[in-house]
Amino acid sequence: MEQIKSMDRYGVLAVVAIAALASLVATAWSGWMLVPAAAFAALTLLGLHDLWQSGHSILRNYPVIGHMRFLFEGVRPEIRQYLIESDQDEEPFSRDARSIVYQRAKGVEDKRPFGTRKRVYDAGYAWLTHSMQPVHITDTDFRTTIGGPDCTQPYDASIYNISAMSFGALSGNAILALNTGARMGGFAQDTGEGGISRYHRQGGGDLIYQVGTGYFGCRAPDGSFCPDKFVESAMLDQVRMIELKLSQGAKPGHGGILPASKISPEIAEARGVPMGEDCNSPPGHSAFGTPLEMMHFLGRLRELSQGKPVGFKLCIGHRREFMCMVKAMLETGIVPDFIVVDGKEGGTGAAPLEFANHVGMPLVEGLTFVHNTMRGAGLRDRVRIGAAGKLITAFDIARALALGADWANSARGYMFAIGCIQGQACHTNRCPVGVATQDKLRQRALNVPDKSQRVANFHRNTMRALGEMTGAAGLSDPGKFLPRHFMMRQKDEAMVSGDDVFPYLPDGFLIAGEPDGFGYLDRWNRARAASFSPID
Repeated sequence: MEQIKSMDRYGVLAVVAIAALASLVATAWSGWMLVPAAAFAALTLLGLHDLWQSGHSILRNYPVIGHMRFLFEGVRPEIRQYLIESDQDEEPFSRDARSIVYQRAKGVEDKRPFGTRKRVYDAGYAWLTHSMQPVHITDTDFRTTIGGPDCTQPYDASIYNISAMSFGALSGNAILALNTGARMGGFAQDTGEGGISRYHRQGGGDLIYQVGTGYFGCRAPDGSFCPDKFVESAMLDQVRMIELKLSQGAKPGHGGILPASKISPEIAEARGVPMGEDCNSPPGHSAFGTPLEMMHFLGRLRELSQGKPVGFKLCIGHRREFMCMVKAMLETGIVPDFIVVDGKEGGTGAAPLEFANHVGMPLVEGLTFVHNTMRGAGLRDRVRIGAAGKLITAFDIARALALGADWANSARGYMFAIGCIQGQACHTNRCPVGVATQDKLRQRALNVPDKSQRVANFHRNTMRALGEMTGAAGLSDPGKFLPRHFMMRQKDEAMVSGDDVFPYLPDGFLIAGEPDGFGYLDRWNRARAASFSPID
């Protein structure tokens, strides 16, 4: 089977090599055969060069024929314009986003001629308002300190980090390149729920250790949470924060099974699961069942990790249930150090189509809701909020900060930086560039030193772009962005300020029982700390 798969990739090289040899033999009958012999020999040499070069993953896995992709890239502006005119919105977004990442990751010019590529008269178009007194920002190493009063090891985090992607979903080379790039650039990588692998450790970069429903890396033989194994992982110097995963944007409320056939010794080592058995990741947690139990569990994780920042990640579903958690914070006095809001548009791995398209709240609405609920409960100053969900450009980050986030995470952007071409083969183990595969031969295409430098470049150049946008708005730090710095078009000749659509609600309004006009107080009154079920 592997030989057949290899022929899929190297078949063209084999064909041109055989054609070169056959043409050379045919010169004995006709001198004209020297022409095709020379052409096929040149293609053979090109293919051999593709196999050994390290700059392009696609060429290492698909010698000779992989050059077709770069030919199409050469006419990409015309293709993009056709797609835009054909009203295929998602594809132009993906092309533009990938283009920005590739250019910043490679450290090449990312400017474009002939104005905006967005349709500025369409409903939903958003823009940043600029100032007549712009600020020049030289230091773009923007950071936020994560850790509340009960945290004894706060983390001074970059405001742009690598979002959760597990080893197993990504290849070892991909994890190593991402984490090495994070170390080089001084930012963090979320491990995803697949545990801390040897590739995370080898990279040496800061880690956010994610504890999911399968408790990988801190798992007892029966699949429950194991405190002793958690301590082994949490006490690593690389681990700077602990993140309890409640749900993710791509498939909130959906579990999964990793078949035994896909569990390699390296995956088993990272996840703490046996070989030869299916590995279950259930939809919900077994360590707690109520909001109060959840807060006590978070407090336990903080204690076991000796005071490292502890928080949770979720995609907003029933808004009242989040308010149940907040009421439990107030009742127990156990307040997380951070909350990461994942938008339903996020998610880099495979997910059921219905979940990917129609389950969970988009980031803008979810982030606004969490931010205002924490304000209403009087807890916003104690808790840092992260945002994730297609946050690739400096504009994406700036808008998330304006809506209430303290920092942003990106999976898609950093995958682009290590060479992802969105081949849509993540779940097949046949990723064409070695990013989302456990096939050792395909992984070889991803050159770790080259891609890790691109990861660091992408982060640095995106922060520089964010600094330029911040200065253009007349601000000295991106943390000062507010909704009013952004405008949105509702329809022709109608535009609104961000304050009109996504206002910051008053501090403590939920505690005081003040009506808000957005339905927050009604849900708050139906929420209870003792249960996720509503008050009758």
